[in-house]
Amino acid sequence: MYITISPQKTGGSFPKSSSGFVSYLEKENEGKSPEAQEFFFNQEEDQVTPETVIQEIDANTAKLKNSEPKFYSITLNPSAYELKQLQSKNQLKEYTREVMKAYAASFNREIDGRPVNVNDLKYFAKLETQRTYKGTDWKIKENQPYATRILKLKNEMRRIQQGESTGDLKSLQQQIDKLEWEAPHQLNGQRIIQGMSKEGNQAHIHIIISRKDASNRYSLSPGSKYKASEVMMNGKMVQRGFDRDHFFKQAEKVFDRQFGYRRNFVESYKARKMFLQQPKSYLHQLTKLPTSEKRIAFQMLRATGLPNVPSIPTSKVQLALKTFKSLKRGVEIALKSGSIGI
Repeated sequence: MYITISPQKTGGSFPKSSSGFVSYLEKENEGKSPEAQEFFFNQEEDQVTPETVIQEIDANTAKLKNSEPKFYSITLNPSAYELKQLQSKNQLKEYTREVMKAYAASFNREIDGRPVNVNDLKYFAKLETQRTYKGTDWKIKENQPYATRILKLKNEMRRIQQGESTGDLKSLQQQIDKLEWEAPHQLNGQRIIQGMSKEGNQAHIHIIISRKDASNRYSLSPGSKYKASEVMMNGKMVQRGFDRDHFFKQAEKVFDRQFGYRRNFVESYKARKMFLQQPKSYLHQLTKLPTSEKRIAFQMLRATGLPNVPSIPTSKVQLALKTFKSLKRGVEIALKSGSIGI
């Protein structure tokens, strides 16, 4: 489960309205009949209109400065393995509601003398079922040398057609066709390029959540650099902070408990964090996994596009430096594409 938490915008001032972001989340509804469209939902409601989302979020910004985000964006991105465990899209919505309970519990704040709970949150979520390939995807990166050569040949053809150069157009087109066919990553007989829709189940959740609590009195910022602390505000001590570690771990536990999912070592938040902070310990534990779990772990890593995973000497703790560096680069790319936000 890859989870991102992002502010409304990074740096500078922030737009006064959430309309732009809400409109972006409506992109999959374009051209669909009303009964086929996906509504926003929250903890209690299943059919919330985009107009209501904008009105509710925009009206919940009391005392926020122009330099402060009015809302945050959270994405819940189940892996292909996790999605196979789900029987319907409604299960992903119910999971979202449970995750938001964990999100609320991760704040080191009190409201009216009690801990923050999910009823204090003003949020709206949207299920999306499509994704497109981006420049950071490993399939795009591995296809890039072919794309570069194809573009060069097309530019050469254009110069010939415009009379700026001479050459054999038929021969150039044959070279282009050959490169298109030789590109390592194809989808439905076509070279995978940026903007192309990804295959398979791509269900994921976007959440827009107000910076202020539902009463519009308290600021609940998941961007706080504090996990748990106290500060003097208006003459009294106030708790503050958000524990991201707790939230990410609980999000995984909720999924595993709710759907009976057996999580592999390499797809756990604990392992991903270990890789970033203690990469050699990560690789040590990877090689020490039971045979069946290790086989699944390598399958998962290969799915991220790591070229040297099959050559890892699984029976040895000390890995060749070259292999280690290659694996480290590959996993870093996979983590960045997941934007886990550690």
